Amino acid sequence: MTKHLPSINIITLGCSKNSVDSEVIGAQLKKMGHTVLHDSTEDTDIVIVNTCSFIRDAKEQSIDEILLHAERKKAGIVKRIYVVGCLAQRYKEDLQQMIPEVDAFYTFSELHQLFKLDKFDLLAQSDRLLSTPSHYAYLKISEGCDRSCSYCAIPLIRGKQVSKPIDMLVEEARKLVQAGVKELMLIAQDLTYYGMDLSGHRDLEMLLRRLAQVDGLEWIRLHYAYPTGFPYEILDVMNEYSNICRYLDIPLQHISDDILQDMRRGGNSMQTYKLIENIRNKVPGIALRTTLISGYPTETKAQHKELVEFVKQMRFERLGVFAYSQEEGTPAYPLGDPIKESEKNRRVEEIMSLQEQISLEHNQELIGKVMKVMVDSEEEEYFIGRTEFDSPDVDNTVLIKKEQPLTIGIFYPIRITDADNYDLFGTSVQPSK
Repeated sequence: MTKHLPSINIITLGCSKNSVDSEVIGAQLKKMGHTVLHDSTEDTDIVIVNTCSFIRDAKEQSIDEILLHAERKKAGIVKRIYVVGCLAQRYKEDLQQMIPEVDAFYTFSELHQLFKLDKFDLLAQSDRLLSTPSHYAYLKISEGCDRSCSYCAIPLIRGKQVSKPIDMLVEEARKLVQAGVKELMLIAQDLTYYGMDLSGHRDLEMLLRRLAQVDGLEWIRLHYAYPTGFPYEILDVMNEYSNICRYLDIPLQHISDDILQDMRRGGNSMQTYKLIENIRNKVPGIALRTTLISGYPTETKAQHKELVEFVKQMRFERLGVFAYSQEEGTPAYPLGDPIKESEKNRRVEEIMSLQEQISLEHNQELIGKVMKVMVDSEEEEYFIGRTEFDSPDVDNTVLIKKEQPLTIGIFYPIRITDADNYDLFGTSVQPSK
């Protein structure tokens, strides 16, 4: 008789890099014969919680999720709970004392114990059990970070940057495309530093050229580019290959010279303004997404106002703001957290309210245009899609009237008929493929 292996549900919290880790873990468990689900509401024998500990809210969410399944274990719904990811990496001993219901906490170097293997390296794997819709996926090109940003705990958790070799990434991309993926989003803690640990120089341009030539890969999207020492040659590749989206996620964090220095970002306001100008000149029509931090311990009201004026002037196509989170072990930790949460939130809301109006104006400029749109999902009244200027979950969507049947995972030309702050509305012109 065939032995029944326990079913497993992998709950993933945090960023897309965590999602890739969960997909690698899922593929390994599936190869062992388990039934594996991602973020399912179904009851399974085992739950694996892949945690985040980037900021305080993420840690609290991870702990709440673990406690939820601890209660389900007490009720006999779940047999075993395993915890992996950044929270386990950073706080394993504390968590073992706090939540004894968890059967095991695994740091990154201990994941081989979960699979009963001699060794296991998340970054070295190319087999994935996708948690995303089958037509798009994330491609993690490196792990860790060599930067020393004062507010960030990632180097403490994930270590120094380790780049995945180009040939391995191209092979992984080919496997994903053969499985139906049409769009790849390149992710790393520092995308533009890719390859420095392998060759001594930045190799993102070379990687992009290789990936752009993978048959069937229609969109390549770039996330998390570091501004200091930005490799302009990647913009030439973006112009050369039509399947590299005119989209760049480049977290800038602040614009005040003093705050940038305190944050250890390695640049200044003049360089930041020039960088944005150069990117937009080299790739006309590019959509820039950035992320800002509000309420850094040394941020004055005047410096916040400077940040607001920066957002007004730059008119980013996509923008998000985080309230500063004090993280133990980081260089900024000794500064304390002197700005009240209410004031930090007020500053965040001021910037996001401004960005909401900017986004609306950008969207209104698209009314009447026909755009290439990927259909991601379907709701009762609309098909939900995205343009090349939008990444899943964080950016705008296109709501397409159900006037004719469309297929999820296929590109269509869509005429934009209306717009609001974060959504476009459109109708299908005719199927393109």
